Amino acid sequence: MNNLVEKFEKKQIAKLTSKKNIPTFRPGDTLRVTIKIVEGERSRLQVYEGVCIARKNTSINSKFTVRKVSHGEGVERAFPLFSPMIDKIEVIKKGDVRRAKLYYLRKRTGKSSRIADRDRGEESDQYAMTGSHEPLSDKINKDDEVSEESENIKHKQTASEEENLTKEELSNQPVSEPVAEEKKPIEEKSESTAFEEEKTEDETKS
Repeated sequence: MNNLVEKFEKKQIAKLTSKKNIPTFRPGDTLRVTIKIVEGERSRLQVYEGVCIARKNTSINSKFTVRKVSHGEGVERAFPLFSPMIDKIEVIKKGDVRRAKLYYLRKRTGKSSRIADRDRGEESDQYAMTGSHEPLSDKINKDDEVSEESENIKHKQTASEEENLTKEELSNQPVSEPVAEEKKPIEEKSESTAFEEEKTEDETKS
């Protein structure tokens, strides 16, 4: 059951990430998230910029929380990582942080809430744009087929090993010598009956 759920989630992730890039980012990084907002029949883009204070990786239900200070008030917003309402995610700064959750920033303001920059170099995107989700789903299906084939090969190998072990056990067992049949008394009986038949024939002739 878990394998079916994982396959379904992989296919959905491939569909959602087929037309956009998702960069690699960590808590402490300053992000610029562009969101699609639908108002009636019109839609527009809105930018939300802040510090990523938490991230939860749970496959298709992955989320990340961004915090910013607006007019002296702290504002936090949690975004689903694979939401179709997110147009793009940009990493502006990379922070030097040793924690996974930066909830301590809620009690700080001004300079004490600043995070030092860290140069991690160029990092490849976590999910790169492919243009269509079909190639990725085909790859997933191929990987599944390869795994099934490998499992079948393993089953065959184990079966052959078991057969070899049984053959070796049978070969190691002591072989009982075949009991020779006593044919001599039967032959003797047949000779005696032949002599008796000849005697009866001679008596009839005489």
